[in-house]
Amino acid sequence: DPQQVELAAASKRKLRRFIVIDEVVDKLYGSRVRAYFEENNVQHKILALPTTEETKSMDLVLNILHEVQNFSLDRRTEPIIAIGGGVCLDIVGLAASLYRRRTPYIRVPTTLLSYVDASVGAKNGVNFLQCKNKLGGYTPPVASFLDRSFIQSIPRRHISNGLGEILKMALMKHKGLFDLLKNHGKFLLDTKFQSCNGFAGHGDAALQTTRIAIETMLEELAPNLWEDDLDRLVDFGHLISPELEMRVLPSLMHGEAVNVDMAFMTYVAHARGLLDAEEKEQILQCMQGLELPVWHSGCSWALIQRALRERLKHSGGQPRMPLPTGLGMADIFNDTSEETLERAYELWVKD
Repeated sequence: DPQQVELAAASKRKLRRFIVIDEVVDKLYGSRVRAYFEENNVQHKILALPTTEETKSMDLVLNILHEVQNFSLDRRTEPIIAIGGGVCLDIVGLAASLYRRRTPYIRVPTTLLSYVDASVGAKNGVNFLQCKNKLGGYTPPVASFLDRSFIQSIPRRHISNGLGEILKMALMKHKGLFDLLKNHGKFLLDTKFQSCNGFAGHGDAALQTTRIAIETMLEELAPNLWEDDLDRLVDFGHLISPELEMRVLPSLMHGEAVNVDMAFMTYVAHARGLLDAEEKEQILQCMQGLELPVWHSGCSWALIQRALRERLKHSGGQPRMPLPTGLGMADIFNDTSEETLERAYELWVKD
């Protein structure tokens, strides 16, 4: 807003910002972040922290809040800035929501997963009692700044990890996005989602893929930001994966656990007659082309049963199971029998 810029420039009070940055990101980009604030004459405090699933706890939130209190933020005009992956954005979002009941914050995602997933929506949270995101709330950021150049420094496995959440939206809502992933998946992995115009046959696949993924995510989240309606297509891949991810830490990353869940649910959809054999194979081949796991030994039948029982507790007593009904089409089902689930599991194990 030019008027806000003008007011800020005219103000005699020095601009102040509190920044939480993941410690790995700080090693790569910290000097440039500091130079940016110094060049713009912004008084700042940068707090570099280890933000991983293992450290995603209220202890880290309280650590941040102690530093925020010492910095003495203005709770309306001085937003906290979070620079990092999804865990960092979740932790800082919760800290901001608690400080003086609601302090504005800005998300700057630095991984592909956080770029297309954690940057969108209102949720924040931390793990508690070995349960994923058991504590949290709904406080949207005042802005998300998306810059794909961060992604060029993350390992290939992390790119694949983010592709799991993109594939989720493709299978639920957008056949064109599925085709992009199927046809350009290896190229996107090789180029780390940097725009590479001039590559014959690829166009700007990175821009198209991320834009469609975010737009479809927003279409689902915006009308239901506080999850008043528990029938959510974006829960695809998130029925079994929370239990699996926490049980096998750190062997599976979030997007990988989501993909294992989606692979099983693809078999469930096939067992129900929602997908034919060719569609099932197309989905599994796409997953493997994106270098995502389609199976994990930790995903036992007992774990699946336990995860689905847990699902009932926080989904109004219904499973609310999103399943693909074709490529890029889906619906939510409450009537999948235990027999169908077990048959799907046995076929999945066999394959």
